[in-house]
Parts: sequence; C-alpha cells; structure tokens
Amino acid sequence: MTTEWLIPLLIVLASAAAMEWVAWASHKYIMHGWGWAWHRDHHEPHDHLLEKNDLYAIVGAVMSISMFALGSEWMLGDAAWWPATWIGVGILVYGIIYTLIHDGLVHQRYFNWVPRRGYAKRLVQAHRLHHATIGKEGGVSFGFVLARDPAALKAELRRQREAGTATLRESERLEG
Repeated sequence: MTTEWLIPLLIVLASAAAMEWVAWASHKYIMHGWGWAWHRDHHEPHDHLLEKNDLYAIVGAVMSISMFALGSEWMLGDAAWWPATWIGVGILVYGIIYTLIHDGLVHQRYFNWVPRRGYAKRLVQAHRLHHATIGKEGGVSFGFVLARDPAALKAELRRQREAGTATLRESERLEG
C-alpha cells in the first residue's frame, strides 16, 4: 500500500535532484558553448521583457512533456513506461523551482525581494558572480539551485582572471 505513492515520490524527487546536474552541465557546456547565441542576451544589459535565453525554458518543457508522453497509456498504450510520467513531474518541479529562484529571486523578474542572509543570499551572490565575466569564457557557479561559498567562487574568478581564461566586468570587486 505504501509503495503505491512512495516509489513515484522517490522518482519525482530523484528526477528533480538530477535536473540540477543536467542544468549545470547544459549551462556550462551548451549555454556557454555552442548554444551561446541563445544565452548571450541573458549576460548583457537590456530592457526587454523576454530574452532569447528564455527558449531554454521551452527545451525544459519539451523534456517534461516528452516524459509525460512516454508514460502515457493514452499515447503509447501497452508500450507506455509508467516511471516516465513521474520523471516528467520531477522535471516540471525543477522547472518551477528554477523559475522562482533564478528568474524570480536572482534576476527579480517576478518579485522584488533581496535576501539579507541565509541560503537565499548565497544563491543570489553565487549567480551574480556567475555574471561577473564578460563573454562565454571562464565563469563560476553554473548550477541554479546549489551554490558554493561566494568566497571560493571569488577566488576561482581571480585565478581565471590571472590565467587569462576569464575577462571580468570593471564593476566586479573580488576582494575578500
């Protein structure tokens, strides 16, 4: 009886957690690699409501919808794979968390609240340090929900600047 909801719940949680790794890898190697054309405007000042970078949200939605389709008996009949539905829910849950944290909290697209302490402040600091570089080269903090210590990220940016692998914006201070 308990496993009727426990296994799906575990699949949802594992899928949502795995999406942080997928997001990190795609951000580092796709968005800051061959997919830079869509991501560039996210790193440049603008006054547009939408960015080309928002197309990546559609990619995430297609991933989730595809899992729902693979798990749907309506779509695939007996060939449906039931765990895919719960994987799709996990991807959806991650997308909601990402939207609230990255677009809402960090970039203030939906609400205006600047955290003064705790993990929310650390997330904002880490992502601001991600935006400290000019262009797609170098950089730190490619994840969206997990954030390393800002002091460690600043030290890494200093190393990148000194090695010539990253160009930092003039306004960035890396002391401390």
